[in-house]
Amino acid sequence: MADAAGRIATLAEEVLGTPLPIRVRAWDRSETGPPGAPTLVIRRRRALRRILWRPGELGLARAWVAGDLDVEGDLYEALDHLSGLLWERGPASAPRSRLRTGVQALRDPALRAAARELIALAGPGLPPSPPREEARTTFGPLHSLRRDRKAISHHYDVGNDFYELVLGPSMVYSCAYWDGADSTLEEAQRAKLDLVCRKLALKPGQRLLDVGCGWGSMVLHAAREYGVRAVGVTLSEEQAAYARKRIADEGLTDQVEIRVQDYREVPDGPYDAISSIGMAEHVGAVRYAEYAAILHRLLRPGGRLLNHQIARRPQPDEEAYHVDEFIDRYVFPDGELAPVGRTVSQLEEAGFEVRDVEAIREHYALTLRRWVANLERSWARAVRLTSPGRARVWRLYMAASAVSFERNRIGVNQVLAVRTPEDGASGVPLRARDWRG
Repeated sequence: MADAAGRIATLAEEVLGTPLPIRVRAWDRSETGPPGAPTLVIRRRRALRRILWRPGELGLARAWVAGDLDVEGDLYEALDHLSGLLWERGPASAPRSRLRTGVQALRDPALRAAARELIALAGPGLPPSPPREEARTTFGPLHSLRRDRKAISHHYDVGNDFYELVLGPSMVYSCAYWDGADSTLEEAQRAKLDLVCRKLALKPGQRLLDVGCGWGSMVLHAAREYGVRAVGVTLSEEQAAYARKRIADEGLTDQVEIRVQDYREVPDGPYDAISSIGMAEHVGAVRYAEYAAILHRLLRPGGRLLNHQIARRPQPDEEAYHVDEFIDRYVFPDGELAPVGRTVSQLEEAGFEVRDVEAIREHYALTLRRWVANLERSWARAVRLTSPGRARVWRLYMAASAVSFERNRIGVNQVLAVRTPEDGASGVPLRARDWRG
């Protein structure tokens, strides 16, 4: 099979209608493409069989996770060039649109020869089974209690040691808040937790509910620094065990409680404040109105909600929007992103008064690049703690997400909302962003 790289590049350019912006190296050591550009390495012919049987991002993702595809050179640069093929974020990119059109057009006689060429390159036989890291199909109604527990377990119950390696000592799995790129990750995460506490105007003795509490960092910070009594809820058994140990180690068991509990099952409102940091992405469009209504009910009149949530860009055709397959199969099963305008509207429809929206998109790009650096620095240990495929999932997911934030394909916003009482006294200070109240 001579010059497989050249033949693959030619076929790809015919389908996409544009020259490939990266180099290609194939299993036969042939190579083609712009000098000095990142190189897409096709290690095995079976990568083509995966792509033939599942054209688009799922076939590419399976080949990446299995190690059939790799990138040499600057991963971020390669993903920036190929993000329309690998990672759908915001409005459909031109390359992705051309790919879909090209795949459909393979029925056209003019492209059948190219299709036969790809089939010959791929070799005979069916594609291999999907990598074992792929989430099993979940059953039951979308975002039911049982299905959500399974989805959360797939993402979070992969080992606390692995998350320590990626997230660092802060154990905060959400966007940090940076003074500058020279800050440490731990400093930036502490700044984010403190920002949330100040926006909520926390005071000693108040009750705080942290929805999706992760490994307990928010409730620990709020209890230790602001003297609140906090409840954190998570669906992950591993997260809960880790958080409880941290709380015990700091002597805060009388002040902080961690529950393995769905936010829909919290029975003991009202709370003075609610934080939801990086959790609402799991709620889903079909449940978001219910989510907002439940949090409104759990707050006392005058209480504040801080909703920290990733947002996607609005689509020209919202009815055609779909969650990208790589994320759904390998990272966040059933996760969904919504435009920030829709989130604000649904919070207000539930009875909240939205008082502030702070967009911190660039902060998440910085955070993700630090997480990727942590993973790459301890790659061998990450593989031992999970699997080669799982480590590859995380490297691709975090690096591609960083590029998506940098290019404004997705954003992240902190929405401060108040359950304003009937007399209209919101408790928010006159001067904007003087969060102490």
